[in-house]
Amino acid sequence: MAKIKELDMENINELCDIGKALSTPIRVEILKLLYQDNLIIGEIAKLLDIPQSSAAFHLKLLEKAGLIRMEERPGSRGTMKVCSRKLDFLNICLLERNKDINEIVSEEMPVGAFTGCKVHPTCGLFSPGGVIGMEDTEYSFYNANRFEAGLFWTSAGYVEYKFANALPKRRKPKSITLSMEICSEAPGYQEDWKSDITVWINNHECGTWTCPGDFGSKRGRLNPLTWADGSTQYGMLMTWEVRKQGSFINGTKAAEISLEELGLMDKPYISVRIGNKEDAKYIGGFNIFGKSFGNYEQDIVLSIEY
Repeated sequence: MAKIKELDMENINELCDIGKALSTPIRVEILKLLYQDNLIIGEIAKLLDIPQSSAAFHLKLLEKAGLIRMEERPGSRGTMKVCSRKLDFLNICLLERNKDINEIVSEEMPVGAFTGCKVHPTCGLFSPGGVIGMEDTEYSFYNANRFEAGLFWTSAGYVEYKFANALPKRRKPKSITLSMEICSEAPGYQEDWKSDITVWINNHECGTWTCPGDFGSKRGRLNPLTWADGSTQYGMLMTWEVRKQGSFINGTKAAEISLEELGLMDKPYISVRIGNKEDAKYIGGFNIFGKSFGNYEQDIVLSIEY
């Protein structure tokens, strides 16, 4: 797999180190030597016909710039330093970012790509090709084919996802938004089946929405022919957004949790849990629709504005 590093004008020290490392032809020749093989300092010196001390000096600058890796390994006489190439591509953006304009990173998570769940019958997973495993059986949620699911349902419990944290370093997040098509879960369907559905981000409760029902009286426009009538057909497109001022569900304030409390920069992933609290007034389960089911052609979307 290609090793790629991206830099911009804010990476001043790294840019200067790289510029210095690439400022002489001899160091470029060293990188060319390391394209095919890992070499020790003595071998590099011999191939380039330079003193070993000079080779060590050049290699130190390349290592400081993050272009090569030097590792100590056992040798015939003590230890030796083995040099290897660290990068394949170096992309440098010379445009300065406009700090008056906010940017957004988004990730769309397939419904079946969950990392954990707690389910209760009625429950199941369905893909455009049909049911995954068996309905109302917990073990089916650990089936390797679960990643193909476009519909997840359970009458209680929760499902959890881990989104890659694509927020660039040294950026200040302004908001985080979770969007999905979702509704309650009743046997068959029931239009007035209420469910208190809560979202947690990084283990912080971000508000509860009371879904009015499990909708099945008309067919979802995206549902495949394999999904029969008489069952849940579609949901409502709902968004949970956390800002400095608190958490909002479809624009209405739902919780006091602030963006700073979520600790978005603490981990390489962002955990999202969706479900019914055990002490909820209406434990009516939930259905989550992917882009091949329901009325909205999307999976679960997490966006960060910064």
